[in-house]
Amino acid sequence: MKLSTALVMASMVNTASAFSAVSPATSSSATGMPDPVDKSLKGIDTDDTVFDPTSGEAPALIRNNNEEVWVPQRARPRRNRKSATMRGMVRENIVTPSNFIYPLFIHEESYNTAIESMPGCERHSLESMLKEVGEAYNLGVKTFVLFPKVPDELKTNLGVEAYNPEGIVPRALRLIKAAYPDSIVCTDVALDPYSDQGHDGVVEDGRILNDVTINQLCKQAVCQAKAGSDVVAPSDMMDGRVGAIRDALDSEGFTDVSILSYTAKYASAYYGPFRDALDSHPGFGDKKTYQQDPANGREALIEAALDAAEGADMLMVKPGMPYLDIIRRLKDATPLPVAAYHVSGEYAMIKAACERGWLNEKDVVMETLTCFKRAGADIILTYYAKQAAQWIEEDGLF
Repeated sequence: MKLSTALVMASMVNTASAFSAVSPATSSSATGMPDPVDKSLKGIDTDDTVFDPTSGEAPALIRNNNEEVWVPQRARPRRNRKSATMRGMVRENIVTPSNFIYPLFIHEESYNTAIESMPGCERHSLESMLKEVGEAYNLGVKTFVLFPKVPDELKTNLGVEAYNPEGIVPRALRLIKAAYPDSIVCTDVALDPYSDQGHDGVVEDGRILNDVTINQLCKQAVCQAKAGSDVVAPSDMMDGRVGAIRDALDSEGFTDVSILSYTAKYASAYYGPFRDALDSHPGFGDKKTYQQDPANGREALIEAALDAAEGADMLMVKPGMPYLDIIRRLKDATPLPVAAYHVSGEYAMIKAACERGWLNEKDVVMETLTCFKRAGADIILTYYAKQAAQWIEEDGLF
């Protein structure tokens, strides 16, 4: 047994020795870069039994006029990737700060509160919110969406605090529009931050009442418009709410207020950190009777057709990365602008991986945002809006 092992090992040593080859092309120069390669590749293998792709009756490669190995292929896509300047010239999709909507969490306190499941994000006081808006605005991010954490004592099943003209969202709107009149401020239209049931609508016997909820949403949208909202964004997923909100706004003279509809909002597991931020986890059950089934794609086209017919100005897909196929379907099906929401769970996963050193944060975030554009998104809601704008500015891309 020992003799057999010795023979095998001796054979392996001899084979390795016979196969070894030293080529000037692989040695390093003083600069640390490889020396020029002899592209003929002749004589680099000392073992005559090594396969030569340029020999035989049907060679895989041939030699050009200079005796260099050659694949005779005219079309070479790598020519359009050969330098940063060339890649920039032919780039199909470019992300700029003007594509971003920056979500901001706000609360009534005079201090900020970190959101543990969303590192880098916090609930802002109104003073801090205004500062954050200013910093992002100076980086080219000029569109924002507000999400309030409402005190528990103000929450009711009917969500009446949602249309309090002195509530936190109307006050925040007035502050931002006074300080940055050219900014675009979007407002969430849904009852879940204001509901003691933690649902997007009015609850009765464990059911979400569709039409009763829409009645409240119309009041909320008009209240927000009166406070200065540029874009109302119904995220509730009630049937027919876009048309009702459009009519409510128009009847009150707000024909210029846009509707960014959460058209394809899925009953996703990716929303957990967002609900931590607003303390708006469902009080019972889940939201599957009104948000879309993650298994369904064609259903999004039904929602898109309805929202467009009812007067939506823009359509949103939420979440983003797991639903790039839905973004593309909507882009192909409608002439309306399409938005993608890079949601809290997606953000948290990137943060967690980067904190452990598993990913390069800047590279993976910019790749992610570019993927949204490539899939067809015109607008991207992302918690990385300000940071991404900073990176874009540092790289001289904007």
